[in-house]
Amino acid sequence: MRASYLFTSESVSEGHPDKVCDRISDEIVDLFFREGPKAGIDPWDIRAACETLATTNKVVIAGETRGPSTVTNDHIEAVVRAAIKDIGYEQDGFHWKTADIEILLHPQSADIAQGVDAKQPTNAEEGAGDQGIMFGYATNETPELMPAPIHYAHKILRLISEARHSGVEKVLGPDSKSQVTVQYENGKPVGVREIVVSHQHLVEDMTSNQVRERVEPYVRKALPEGWINGKTIWHINPTGKFFIGGPDGDAGLTGRKIIVDPYGGAAPHGGGAFSGKDSTKVDRSAAYAARYVAKNVVAAGLADRCTLQLAYAIGVARPLSIYIDTHGTGKVSDDKIEKAVAESMDLTPRGIRKHLDLNKPIYARTAAYGHFGRTPDADGGFSWEKTDLADTLKRAV
Repeated sequence: MRASYLFTSESVSEGHPDKVCDRISDEIVDLFFREGPKAGIDPWDIRAACETLATTNKVVIAGETRGPSTVTNDHIEAVVRAAIKDIGYEQDGFHWKTADIEILLHPQSADIAQGVDAKQPTNAEEGAGDQGIMFGYATNETPELMPAPIHYAHKILRLISEARHSGVEKVLGPDSKSQVTVQYENGKPVGVREIVVSHQHLVEDMTSNQVRERVEPYVRKALPEGWINGKTIWHINPTGKFFIGGPDGDAGLTGRKIIVDPYGGAAPHGGGAFSGKDSTKVDRSAAYAARYVAKNVVAAGLADRCTLQLAYAIGVARPLSIYIDTHGTGKVSDDKIEKAVAESMDLTPRGIRKHLDLNKPIYARTAAYGHFGRTPDADGGFSWEKTDLADTLKRAV
């Protein structure tokens, strides 16, 4: 590994067109998990796979579901409009009240269902919802055990969003992007070389300098003290104007931010998106499990960095392979950690869903500012960020 280098990651806000679609898709997943138990349906039997397209005053939702008949198209439309309103879109070209919403959801394929459903209700031989590879990663370069560039890129936009929602920054719109280039020395992050923030503004004639006056305090608050210095280069609304934003300015799709969502390019990604998928889909649940295990390996002090890969086949319960790479930072051999991981957690789809308690309406909150590096919620949200497996791993090793 190089000792000194620059590394860049980007983030996008909840008002970015793709993130609007991620939020809508995850709101529908949450709706099924929320309404299913009310109708007497076991959460283990809920299925939702929702893809969303958004453009000028138009939202199209397609996919496959299985759940209560009480979830009607009118119910789904109300949830979608509420999500758009919460994000903050009340523009002529994209408004929560006037957007045309088309819903094209249909029942899940019986061919897929037979591979996913448990063969015996009490046995748990539930197969994976698809084939694929999933990666998890953790590093001790931040307290959250996340790579610094993506962590701080998210934090910048999250702070601005909080100020916008509170009414402090009324001239800023929902759509924004950030990018942070971090300077590493001796393998450790020490400062920021380049900062990019492009933020929608609701006053059309605002200049880049005026937008910078608004966003710079939040950038400085987000970054560690001393990371911004005389060598740091700023790019705030570098095109000069960002008045037309959101789906009116650029069409959005679910699942197009697969590098923003996990580790910002600092670790491999298997290719599958997260949002819009229930917990039978290993693209999501196994990626969460991989992050959980990798984080606990680092939290246990077994390594300073850890990459974990899991592989699955549709309809097959056990993972086809478990691979660990501690990048030369392991305190014990990687193969010993692999064995400890296999002993410490059931990594079948049902085992993951049970261990992380994933059959809950906890997904809409993940749609923006990263699925990882977040604080676990009391209701079970971000359970994969807990470090409660660390002692088990240490004992297994």
